[in-house]
Amino acid sequence: MPFKQQALLRQKLFVLGSLAVGSLLYLVARVGSLDRLQPICPVESRVAPHAPGPFPLRTLQYKRGILHELRKGNATKEQIRLHSLVQQLPRAIIIGVRKGGTRALLEMLNLHPAVVKASQEIHFFDNDQNYARGIDWYREKMPFSFPHQITIEKSPAYFITEEVPERIFKMNSSIKLLIIVREPTTRAVSDYTQVLEGKERKNKTYHKFEKLAIDGNTCEVNTKYKAVRTSIYTKHLERWLKYFPVEQFHIVDGDRLISDPLPELQLVERFLNLPSRISQYNLYFNATRGFYCLRFNIVFNKCLAGSKGRIHPEVDPAVVAKLRRFFHPFNQKFYQITGRTFNWP
Repeated sequence: MPFKQQALLRQKLFVLGSLAVGSLLYLVARVGSLDRLQPICPVESRVAPHAPGPFPLRTLQYKRGILHELRKGNATKEQIRLHSLVQQLPRAIIIGVRKGGTRALLEMLNLHPAVVKASQEIHFFDNDQNYARGIDWYREKMPFSFPHQITIEKSPAYFITEEVPERIFKMNSSIKLLIIVREPTTRAVSDYTQVLEGKERKNKTYHKFEKLAIDGNTCEVNTKYKAVRTSIYTKHLERWLKYFPVEQFHIVDGDRLISDPLPELQLVERFLNLPSRISQYNLYFNATRGFYCLRFNIVFNKCLAGSKGRIHPEVDPAVVAKLRRFFHPFNQKFYQITGRTFNWP
């Protein structure tokens, strides 16, 4: 081989060798740096230790997505363990009143990052078959949450079912109880309207409200009619007061929750000892639906189901007046017991 070709070959080999050595030295240095870095911040140490204080609300807001995955059934057991998620018994229950706005109240309270709601009505305390399944069955019906969040469920039948106060007391004698009420006659008509719609959907006939609410023999208010009986709030509340002091109840104005929800929600926040986090930003009026919808963030908005806000049938004004006169003394007693007065006729 000519001398010039040999010299050129040696030069190429030297360059290639230098590149190879340089690459090897880089890899060694890189691995060494990773080895030095890894003990400083292992994966396990990135999870904040469980602290006795309140869970940061901003953290809870970021982790709502995890809870959403759990509700859809997509989260793994490892994710549940990693995030210290638990199924807690409720620390507050919306016990009624039917057609008072219980669903709206629950959905609006769920705007708060420290609140987690049970999506379905559990009917544990008012259903003998469910109650016989035991408290562990009830707990398994609750959503996953972080330890410092409050779980809330709602079952309006609780308010009027005789066995429920004692059963809830046995579970938690210090639980907080929410009752949302509307003007009693309006609530009774709303109750009737929901049942009527269900009958019509099944092509069944149903009596007019006037015939059900007024006893045809005596021409007096028919207290055997469930829609009327449910609106006698004080009768049901007195049964609850045998087990719980009045301080453990908070009365929500269902009519005001429809027209101006924020002040009512702020009162509930204080009752539940929650920091004020629900703001006017979270509530916007939907002119098409005629009531407020919910804004969780810049992306996610939610309105209540179309079945809410049904149009009521026209009711004979004389019957409305008779019902209002009937409810009046019960309303006055309800104001005295609860310390909250409403502008009901």
